[in-house]
Amino acid sequence: MHQHVFVINGSGGVGKDTICEMAAAFWKVKNISSITPILQVARSAGWDGTKTPEARRFLSQLKEVCTEFNDLPFRYCMEQYQNFMQSDAEILFVHIREPEAIIRFREAVSGDCKTVLVQRPALEQARGTLGNRSDDGVTNYTYDGIFINDGALEELPEKVYSFFKCFMES
Repeated sequence: MHQHVFVINGSGGVGKDTICEMAAAFWKVKNISSITPILQVARSAGWDGTKTPEARRFLSQLKEVCTEFNDLPFRYCMEQYQNFMQSDAEILFVHIREPEAIIRFREAVSGDCKTVLVQRPALEQARGTLGNRSDDGVTNYTYDGIFINDGALEELPEKVYSFFKCFMES
């Protein structure tokens, strides 16, 4: 069995998790995020789990601080990657927003690691920026593929399958 790693990125609300869920209908998927350990720290600091623009800015800044302090997001991603490599999962989706963190993760795992940007143009245009470096800087990286998340929800499973299958066959 060949395992595939995809760094998946996109600003808030574009459907990254939905795409990962759709992929799980076709392959055995593990879905992780570099922000996960930061969310635990944020809850301890009083964050209620709501992703307002202010909360997104807080989480982005907290991730920067934790990266500088003890590299928590990277260490978490590498631990999850090692677990994936020892599992029977076929795809690992790793949500990473910051371009420098994407580069670092790709270099650390080498091998078959592709990057995908998810965009939802109508939503992103109507909403505008979210006011934090992590969300607003997602286009500051050259991705292996861009998934345009538009159209009807019932068409999404086939669109997801076709998109990722192309990467997995090459």
